[in-house]
Amino acid sequence: MSKRRKSRETAPKTKVRDIFVARPFEGLADEPEWVALRELVPAASAPLTLKPEILEEYGDRSVILSTVLPMAWPAMSRRDGKVLIGLQRHVQSGDVSRDLAVAILNALSTEPGNTVSVPALPGQGPRLQDLLVDGSLEITMQDGFEYWLDVDQMQDATVKASLERANASIYPTVRMAAAKAAYWCRVAPDKSHIRWVLSEPEDRALDTLSRLSAAGELLLGEDTKFAGMFRAHGLLVPVWDIPGEPEGAEFEAALADFAKRYADTLAVDGPLDAAARRAKQGLIGRQLTLR
Repeated sequence: MSKRRKSRETAPKTKVRDIFVARPFEGLADEPEWVALRELVPAASAPLTLKPEILEEYGDRSVILSTVLPMAWPAMSRRDGKVLIGLQRHVQSGDVSRDLAVAILNALSTEPGNTVSVPALPGQGPRLQDLLVDGSLEITMQDGFEYWLDVDQMQDATVKASLERANASIYPTVRMAAAKAAYWCRVAPDKSHIRWVLSEPEDRALDTLSRLSAAGELLLGEDTKFAGMFRAHGLLVPVWDIPGEPEGAEFEAALADFAKRYADTLAVDGPLDAAARRAKQGLIGRQLTLR
């Protein structure tokens, strides 16, 4: 064995360090919507616009953000040249923004129709914020996952069967108009939720909810219940239980009223009073584990 070959085989491999980022989408104009699409929405898509320097390096190919891809793949390079990026995936590092960025770059480097290889730990490198022309996401709520596939793939019986299974997993979900990143979903025949990803830092959002709770202003109307809240990627997500029968549109006015109360209370400065501090402890004790 040559000394050079022996040196290559015995040289220690560079270890990729994982880095945790609590708010991976911070700095993006639609941060709450990115969180909602990753955590709350079963089927939706949105086109992404790449910065000119990325297009110059990798070519002008359409990039589409998808809530999920087949088998929770991180990315697809379709035969027609389109690139799809999956938000909800099995393998991820501590920085979701970096995960998505490396998925985009690897997909752009993959020939159309070929499988995209994405590392579990991407290491140092650009993040979403470095690749995208920032702005509001143009979200399309999807009734099925047909948008995953090229037209010719739809003729494959195996693909069709897989698609039918994926479509069966979609629960009814409606994007609310009264508040950004708020979604109604039906979780059972007699039970629905409204979940709203708040855009403020966790501590400030929690103090605002605590003040509203102390004032008895947390509900969305009769027959509704404040179920609790959970944290997702550095933002707070309050959840309301509502009756299962009415559709999400029936609660637009109630959510708009609450959004105004929330905004008015958000503007209140100063420490919490005793009632709000007690309410805060109660809210902390009612944190949900939906993630």
